[in-house]
Amino acid sequence: MDFLSWLQVLTVCALGAMSPGPSLAVVLRNTVSGGKKQGVMTGIGHGLGIYFYAGLVVAGLGVALAAAPQVEMVLNVAGIALLVWLGYSFLASNSKNSKEVSVSGHNGFVSGFLIAFLNPKIAVFFLAVFSPFLRAEAGLLEKTILALTAGSVDTLWYVLVALFLSGSALTRYATLIEKAMGCLLLLLAAGLAYRIW
Repeated sequence: MDFLSWLQVLTVCALGAMSPGPSLAVVLRNTVSGGKKQGVMTGIGHGLGIYFYAGLVVAGLGVALAAAPQVEMVLNVAGIALLVWLGYSFLASNSKNSKEVSVSGHNGFVSGFLIAFLNPKIAVFFLAVFSPFLRAEAGLLEKTILALTAGSVDTLWYVLVALFLSGSALTRYATLIEKAMGCLLLLLAAGLAYRIW
């Protein structure tokens, strides 16, 4: 792969990472309620989930996922369940208490990874993005570069979101933001459920 092709992949991955959705909602909520450390850990966990899917696609498993609709259905149902659970927990939580409880960042990392891992549409996205650039004779190094590019861009974006949105102005509105993100996640779960059934 030449440098210009890699730049095109980088640009598409950046635009995909920056698009609003459940991932941004989770990073924003975890940053506001758990502080900068939890937000950063959420971004790192999400980036690892993206790297996982990008790696599967470049390894050829994206085609297998597209050919096995029952696997996609299981992941979709698990994703809906995760969105409902996160939405409910955001609505039910008290942001002051959750800030004290989740100091380690472990919860942020896990929720970041799961919000990416339980979204099979990410594999379809990377299948579409990588197809024009991945040659049949591509070696391990080229495939690794593609997967690392996707995971690194995603991690960098969400870590930056966490770092820049962890200011005191946002923490004043933590409860409101947390409730709004909970409602958004429940709406996203309903929309996903409507699409697959």
